[in-house]
Amino acid sequence: MTTAASRLAVDVRGLRKRYGPVPAVDGVDLAVRHGEIFGILGPNGAGKSTTVEILQGHRTRDEGEVSVLGADPATADRAWRARVGIVWQDESAPAELTVRETVSHFAGYYPRPRPVRDVIALVGLQEKADSRIKALSGGQRRRLDVALGIIGGPCLLLLDEPTTGFDPAARRQFWDVVRRLAGEGTTVVLTTHYLQEAEALADRLVVIAAGRVVAEGDPAGLRRRYGSEARVEWTDPDGTPREIRTTTPTRTVAELMSRFGGEIPGLKVGRPSLEDVYLRLTGQEDER
Repeated sequence: MTTAASRLAVDVRGLRKRYGPVPAVDGVDLAVRHGEIFGILGPNGAGKSTTVEILQGHRTRDEGEVSVLGADPATADRAWRARVGIVWQDESAPAELTVRETVSHFAGYYPRPRPVRDVIALVGLQEKADSRIKALSGGQRRRLDVALGIIGGPCLLLLDEPTTGFDPAARRQFWDVVRRLAGEGTTVVLTTHYLQEAEALADRLVVIAAGRVVAEGDPAGLRRRYGSEARVEWTDPDGTPREIRTTTPTRTVAELMSRFGGEIPGLKVGRPSLEDVYLRLTGQEDER
């Protein structure tokens, strides 16, 4: 790795991983700066989780260079692992233990853990601290998974679809947790299929399709670069809803005004959203 890599929390070049004849990750490059929230977007099977597993050292790679916090995850020592937190998609903990017992137990794995009480409060489980895990709802268990991922006070936090199972209110509360951690200096790498989540949290992101990076940038920049067409919607006199995509929405609206002789029923003009860009980049635009 070059000297520039020392300024990066994650530096990945030419990452490849195959499962038999199938390439799960096919030449991915990533550059994640210290202290930023970095999003990885992509459909199921795109290679997101495999990439995160390699960053954490849980899975070996076939090819490529990987530096995470200055070390190769494939050969990193225990001290390095204490600096990397992770929240998996399907985390689980002993059902008979309470929330407090579980978080306290995991805190013992780390040399300098965060205070157990603070972590439980941070993820919104203070009222459930003495409840057994088997009595928690799905969303509450997911919050516990997050608590276990951050109890060690990691420099880098890997979040693999962290808000799966959250209701909208819980998801927004979790976003506040992520922002607070980033504000404290924690680097966050987030995989998600919630486009609103990526737009709300990510400083920068990549879109992965079929194991390859197809776009990279900040959310607003991606909309400008790949979302050239606006969406114009209206209702015809017979009540039929109409929609077209156009690069000249003002001209289209003027033509419709001329056709209708003034007001256009049901008129809506929408600039491309991150979702529009994502669907286009991943080849799913026609599946809406």
